[in-house]
Amino acid sequence: MPYVPLEWLREHVDVPTSTTAEELASALVRVGLEEERIVPPAITGPLVVGKVLTREAKEQSNGKVINYCRVDVGPEHNDAPGTGKEPSELPSRGIVCGAHNFEVGDSVVVSLPGAVLPGDFAIAARKTYGHVSDGMICSARELGIGEDHDGIIVLDQWLAAHGHDGEEPPAPGTDALPLLGLGEEVLEINITPDRGYCFSMRGVAREYSHATGARFRDPADGADTTLFPHGLAEASEDGFPVVVAEDTHPIHGRAGCDRYVARLVTGIDPAAPSPKWMVDRLTAAGMRPISLAVDVTNYVMLDLGQPLHAFDADKLVAPIVVRRARAGESLTFLDEVTRALDPEDLVISDSDGGQGARPLVLAGVFGGADTEIDASTRNVLIEAAHFDAVSIARSSRRHKLPTESAKRNERGVDTALAAVAAQRAVDLLVEYGGGSAEPVATDVDRTSAPEPIVIRADAAERLTGVAYGTARVTELLEMIGCAVAPAGTDGAGRELLAVTRPTWRPDLVGAAHFAEEVARLDGYDAIPAIVPTAPAGLGLTPRQKARRDAVAALAHAGLTQVLSYPFIGDAHDRLGIPAADPRRRAARLVNPLAEDAPALRTSILDTLVDTARRNISRGLPDVAVFEIGAVTRPAGTAPAPIIGVDRRPTDDELAALEAGIPDQPLHIGAVLAGDRQRAGVLGAARPWDWADAVETVRTVARAVGLGLEAAAPAAPIAPWHPGRIAELRLPPIRAGREVIPGQVVAHAGELHPRVARALGLPERSCAVEIDLDALLDALLDAAEDRGALQVSAISTFPAAKEDIALVVDESVTASQVEAIIRATAKDLAEDVRLFDVFRGEQLGEERKSLAFSLRLRAADRTLTAEDTASIRKRIIKRAAKALGAELRA
Repeated sequence: MPYVPLEWLREHVDVPTSTTAEELASALVRVGLEEERIVPPAITGPLVVGKVLTREAKEQSNGKVINYCRVDVGPEHNDAPGTGKEPSELPSRGIVCGAHNFEVGDSVVVSLPGAVLPGDFAIAARKTYGHVSDGMICSARELGIGEDHDGIIVLDQWLAAHGHDGEEPPAPGTDALPLLGLGEEVLEINITPDRGYCFSMRGVAREYSHATGARFRDPADGADTTLFPHGLAEASEDGFPVVVAEDTHPIHGRAGCDRYVARLVTGIDPAAPSPKWMVDRLTAAGMRPISLAVDVTNYVMLDLGQPLHAFDADKLVAPIVVRRARAGESLTFLDEVTRALDPEDLVISDSDGGQGARPLVLAGVFGGADTEIDASTRNVLIEAAHFDAVSIARSSRRHKLPTESAKRNERGVDTALAAVAAQRAVDLLVEYGGGSAEPVATDVDRTSAPEPIVIRADAAERLTGVAYGTARVTELLEMIGCAVAPAGTDGAGRELLAVTRPTWRPDLVGAAHFAEEVARLDGYDAIPAIVPTAPAGLGLTPRQKARRDAVAALAHAGLTQVLSYPFIGDAHDRLGIPAADPRRRAARLVNPLAEDAPALRTSILDTLVDTARRNISRGLPDVAVFEIGAVTRPAGTAPAPIIGVDRRPTDDELAALEAGIPDQPLHIGAVLAGDRQRAGVLGAARPWDWADAVETVRTVARAVGLGLEAAAPAAPIAPWHPGRIAELRLPPIRAGREVIPGQVVAHAGELHPRVARALGLPERSCAVEIDLDALLDALLDAAEDRGALQVSAISTFPAAKEDIALVVDESVTASQVEAIIRATAKDLAEDVRLFDVFRGEQLGEERKSLAFSLRLRAADRTLTAEDTASIRKRIIKRAAKALGAELRA
């Protein structure tokens, strides 16, 4: 994230001296630059200029020599008489110092008790080597402004080395923080990927100007004689030879480099230090000063946003060649790591070995060791180029090198900036390194000016609802550097504008982007917060409402909803599903998240049982969980073609894609294990059983408004116990005299003992699986057949009660008998409930008695004893004919 030192920002835009980092953040957030954090000063507390008055060297018993000094730190900080401090004839403080590179009379930097130095190093008065050291005379490393720790900072030498030769050090007691460029808060901001120009002081200053109206001075204005006293060098064929290969990216086809500027500076003093102001700014921006040539390239990059690279020109063999890497090439980088290059990588090479054979730099990303600037470098070649953003991004990620240069190049750099940035770097090297600049520049320029984009003048209004007007839209777009011209009207008479983006905004490529700029600069707070009125008649669809009702019903019944990943490995083996079962056919993933789970579940229980097992294994013995989710059934799926994105797919291609998508019905699964009711003072424990599992299915069916019939399946179904499983069907369909059994929509019952053991579940654990899509399809079909819901009045007449017990074969289900009772009693049957099942020798082999309680009620009269007796007789007669039933004596 970019750091924004206020002192540096003021060089390009009028920021009031009283502005704090918090106020700067508040201004920038109005134009979309969010605050990441405010970096506090590295040093807090008193850090002052001191003058050494006396110095007494004392050798210790271990042979070490220390100096006891009296240092004048100003009237406000010197020891006062009577304080109990060590006596002195002069107002001063006593300080013990182990360095020896100073003399009496030198001005130094002193941190007083209460100061906190980098590394959370607190300064306090303490007795050492037989004296009270009431502060510390500081070195550059202790203050975090350099690596020198052999001696302390002597201000006369420090000022001379940082461009202030001849200046006298300030008086004792002067605050040393501003003198050393320390103590200022720095704002760190968050930059979105589309606004790479804000990775520079130039870009941030421009945005601050937009936010506040402050005057902006473009540091990239080559006509500014303050920053460019010699102007810009002319491009000439006499410059350093450069060849840009005519190659394109193998994927998107764009050229890797469309502009390359090279400038040569000779005779630089290798020992020349970077100026103090530059060191301070680089440090505040989070960069470590290295050497003058490297610091200059980093400084110009941070200031203007143009990444630069400095070569040791004496290590080059002309010409430089910009090309793609060749198969088998490798490059040793500045971090001393040799990496194999990819043919997609863009590299800078020279002609050592002929034909640009030696790669030197991974273009726009990271430099190589062969032409590194070192302590003997006297001649420097500066590179400023515009590379293809996609090439840089792919190389940076391929080699895991997210450098500061790559961050800017991959977001798109100003195509007009290369020559200006190179000139700025050359001028700084000449000024502070004592070098001489070649009078001409190499500038291979194949860039093209941005083309105008025609947009509607009301494009921003259409997206935000704010009526800006053409004049305001033009004003705001010109503020960011766009050229705006009228472009007539469209077919509907709406005004059009031809907008040409500035070269530093490659992200502006469409009407929506310009609309965003208008909204951003006018102020997001000017966009009214109006909640749109929802049109009448919309809301949840019947399917959505039924699904939510099913989930709510299970939650109210005491089950807990969970969510599991739909990926499986050996789940079907653990559930005991036979090899011939269609559920064994699972869709495999090309790129699974885990190698041991490469397929998609075909049953909700495939993954739900693992959730139940995990809870039980972690000390929760009583579990009642359910999940609603999709299962994947790949049967009938055809391989789908891969279609490009250059056009809209045809209807045939869309149909082929649809055919390649497997069926994914929505299922509900539940696992019930342990006790439903725990033992307590009110009674014994009651475990979950198969009847609870069946009731769970009925709970879902009732919630969506359907009734189901339960029966034993004709064949065993894994993973359930073959004698303790029920299949639940939709009501039968009557077609004339023919009765078609309803579709099976659920299975419920106890898990097979072997499955329970394999899964680590308690004995007699139960499971449920419901095809919710089939249930909802039946619901919607019934609603369509029924039409508008008709609500009948509640009868005020009394109910008549009747009990009837029928003896039937063991194969006859209670639901079959109930269906006959309801069909016979018709609208009079208000409630039919099975209340007893009896088996005994007196009934005969394979016979059972089913006893039902009937509540009968008429809407228009009180039922008489004759009415109920008639209904009873008809029920017995129809049951005998259809099911072979007999009235139990």
